[in-house]
Amino acid sequence: MNFDYNTTRNELILAEYGRNVQNMVKYIIELPDLEERNKYAQAVIDLMGFLNPHLRDVADFKHKLWDHLHIISGYKIEVDSPYPKPTPEAALVKPQHIGYPQQRIKYKHYGKTVEVMIEKAIAVDEPERRAAMVQGIANFMKMAYVTWNKDSVADETIFKNLRELSGGQLELDDNINLNKVEFKPVAIARASNNNNRGRQQNNNGGGKGRQNTNNNNNNRQQRNNNNPKQRH
Repeated sequence: MNFDYNTTRNELILAEYGRNVQNMVKYIIELPDLEERNKYAQAVIDLMGFLNPHLRDVADFKHKLWDHLHIISGYKIEVDSPYPKPTPEAALVKPQHIGYPQQRIKYKHYGKTVEVMIEKAIAVDEPERRAAMVQGIANFMKMAYVTWNKDSVADETIFKNLRELSGGQLELDDNINLNKVEFKPVAIARASNNNNRGRQQNNNGGGKGRQNTNNNNNNRQQRNNNNPKQRH
């Protein structure tokens, strides 16, 4: 008996579409009639889109599917494609390297976004709008500090950091209270929730028990009153 192993088969060109799609494309290449090739090619394109629905989120995903069809065929398929036929040389072109940002972040736990927001707030001339933006930035800074340092922080520390990052151009009054933020490890938070649920269930169960006891006492008293022997 001869077994068909993957190691003895042809290499999968685009593995995400599977071997059946590759075999279909190979069949289309060998069809002599152009109209028939076009019909089967469109059916394979629809199947490829069904097998990879995430491509629907890609801009011009139909174009990408047709490019993949040509790639799977080894650029040998001859069909009336609605898009220009890709070339093997185009597949070898590497995208331009994207460099890493080189800006220095003074407080990494606040991130670059806070510095950008501070620049935007400095540029605002309207006093009320600027004050609201500054308070919002300070609240976000406190949340970021607690998240990354896993510790509480005094509002004075946030005010001080805000002055430093803004070069003294943004300040908040010392009597302003920022939003309360507390760090709770996941295990502690879950245990607290479980304890609260347990107490609630106990309270509900205890209430039902007391109610049942009261009902039993009332029924017993009523039976005694109705029984003449018990009265004498």
